[in-house]
Amino acid sequence: MAAQDVRQLTPEELASAYYVAQARHARRTVDRVQALWGELDRRHLTESWETLVGPRVVRAVSEGQYAAAAGVDDYVDAVATADGAASQRVGRIRAAAFAGQAADGRSLEGLLYLPVITTKQSLAAGARDVEALLTGLKQLLRMAASEVTDAGRGAAGASMVGQRLINGYVRVVNPPACARCIILAGKEYGWNAGFQRHPRCDCVHMPTKLVARGRHHPGAFDSHAYFNSLSKAEQNRIFTAAGATAIRDGASISSVVNARRGMTTIADQAGRRVRATTAGATRRSLYFQMERARAYRAGTADPRYPRRFRLQGPRLLPEQIYRVAGSRNEAIELLRRYGYMGWSV
Repeated sequence: MAAQDVRQLTPEELASAYYVAQARHARRTVDRVQALWGELDRRHLTESWETLVGPRVVRAVSEGQYAAAAGVDDYVDAVATADGAASQRVGRIRAAAFAGQAADGRSLEGLLYLPVITTKQSLAAGARDVEALLTGLKQLLRMAASEVTDAGRGAAGASMVGQRLINGYVRVVNPPACARCIILAGKEYGWNAGFQRHPRCDCVHMPTKLVARGRHHPGAFDSHAYFNSLSKAEQNRIFTAAGATAIRDGASISSVVNARRGMTTIADQAGRRVRATTAGATRRSLYFQMERARAYRAGTADPRYPRRFRLQGPRLLPEQIYRVAGSRNEAIELLRRYGYMGWSV
């Protein structure tokens, strides 16, 4: 996709087109790798991998990595100049530098041999040949797709450094996505901020001229609209049943998802086991400030000494709130109290 062909597109459209191109590279690589895996001799797995299949798989993944990295400068430059400014590129990436090794720095040969080990372990555990080979194949395909995607993502990050018009990027999510990616969608990061990802994540950079670092870019992704587009079963699967119920009742998606990062089971004042979280309960958090203000109003804390205030109980998770609430109104009140929901305007 040449830069002159896409210069009239918006940054969001460019990011979408880039994602499609990257997904195509990953898909082609996966198809090649799957065909090669079928040539393994199940009676001599290591030998046939080392002499026949392995080198060709490594070459296929390397070529996929190179293809994913090769066109990234055109993409970044197109986004940078989408508003009519002149390009300020000071360096171009070398696509070959992003091919031939795994994203974590190890050799592709070593990484891509792991599915063979997995297959052997499955056989040793009593699996049939076909089942064992299928297990190894699934692992190999995940690795191949991930390495190609990571190469494109790494090249995009490097390319942004070489384009002075760009001082950051927006995280663009491509559904279907996990809960963590959904709440990070549209968030802006500095040009030198690493791209956090999980295995099989297919989010991409959208290069941008940042206005307010750490904020969420308007229009990049509407997490609530995406949530509402899902079936109830999908909402429950991605966010858990209790979390999805809280969101449907009006809770913030980010507060529900973030709460699960610090999830723990503790005893409350009555000795009951409750599901609580340590996330969002620091002194700077909205929940802490709300609880301190509540204590001031109740006369249980002295506003002259704000730093002496301590939380008197755990921050309950949404699922625990639903267990203890006697009605929907009480559940909504508790969701507000624990910082998962604000007031409608």
